[in-house]
Parts: sequence; C-alpha cells; structure tokens
Amino acid sequence: MTQTPVPETPPSPQQADTTMAMVVYGLYLAGMVIGFTPLVGVIIAYVYRGKGPDWLEAHYRYQIRTFWIGLLYGLVAMLLTLVVIGVPLLIALAVWMIIRCVKGFKGLQEQRPPTNITTWLV
Repeated sequence: MTQTPVPETPPSPQQADTTMAMVVYGLYLAGMVIGFTPLVGVIIAYVYRGKGPDWLEAHYRYQIRTFWIGLLYGLVAMLLTLVVIGVPLLIALAVWMIIRCVKGFKGLQEQRPPTNITTWLV
C-alpha cells in the first residue's frame, strides 16, 4: 500500500506574521533604557507598512503615530524640565508608552487592530 502525501494547507488570509510588529513594540519599550531603539522601531514600521492584512496595517500605523506623538511629548517634557514640571511629565510619558505597547501586544495576540488608533492619549 502506498500512502499519498498530504498537501500542506496554506495559511488563511487572516493569518499574518506578527513578528516584526511585536519587535517594534519591544523596541519602543527598550527605548526607555536604550535611547535609540524607538528610531529603529519606527523605521521597521515604515518598511513593513502595506505588507499585511488590514488589522496588521492598523498596528503599523499605530506604531508610527506612537513614535511621533511620543517624540513630541518627550521634547515638550524635556524643555519643561527647566521649570521642574518636566520630570513628572517624563514619568507620565513612560506610563503612556507602556500602556500603548501593552495594548498593541494584546491586539497582536488576538489578531485585531488596536482601538482608538488616531487618539493622542491611550
């Protein structure tokens, strides 16, 4: 008796490789310790934008917005450290970044887009 090989089933159209999106979120979190990693993360997000299903595209857009909004908040907080209020703002920025990254990780695991992509808050 000969056995016929079972063909491998191709991945469904909704399945996508979320590895690079997870790497970007990880680089953003590492940026709290190593300053240049968010820059690497946003470059990766720009490169991989347009190469996946809609829900994954939403993550890349969310990551790009997180970088630019975080940079703006960071610059304002750094300027305000001259009048002492910047220190609590930098702490708030770190909390904001952690929340956005955790929210993104959770969305990737559930294969759904993050909520409120266009918001400036969480």
